[in-house]
Amino acid sequence: MTDRPRIGISACLLGERVRYNGGDKRNGWLVDELGPKVEWVSVCPEVEAGFGTPREPMKLVRGADGVASIVTANTRPDLTATLRAFSERRVDELADERLDGYVLKAGSPSCAIDATIDVSGPGLFAEALMRRLPDLPVADEQQLADVHVRRRFVERVFARYAAGRSAR
Repeated sequence: MTDRPRIGISACLLGERVRYNGGDKRNGWLVDELGPKVEWVSVCPEVEAGFGTPREPMKLVRGADGVASIVTANTRPDLTATLRAFSERRVDELADERLDGYVLKAGSPSCAIDATIDVSGPGLFAEALMRRLPDLPVADEQQLADVHVRRRFVERVFARYAAGRSAR
């Protein structure tokens, strides 16, 4: 048992060089301010699903039927089945890790909560996460830039942690 809340997080936000171009999207507030108070559980769906770094950029597209797919931006192979299978498996593992919250990367084809550049709706990993763990506090780094959203997210995470500790 940990003595701090456990929060899942998109690995790039911690400064891990897992982005398609080999870069990161380190978020100073998450790493420097919240980081010392929590235990991070780092996940990069694209790398963990085997797509590697660097890799061709991917994008989320929706067909006329509304079903989301992941394709690469240039050569356009369909990576949906691989990413969906990985997401379902990884989210099942995360459900056993007693997470108290999750921070996702905004605009990501796998991790966006609500919309990417090209299409509305969640990314494939975010969709699987929120469906499997509907009561888990979830936010993205853009939402957390708003001090009121940030405060509410942190309160929910610590309340969930406290409730989980007393139940054990």
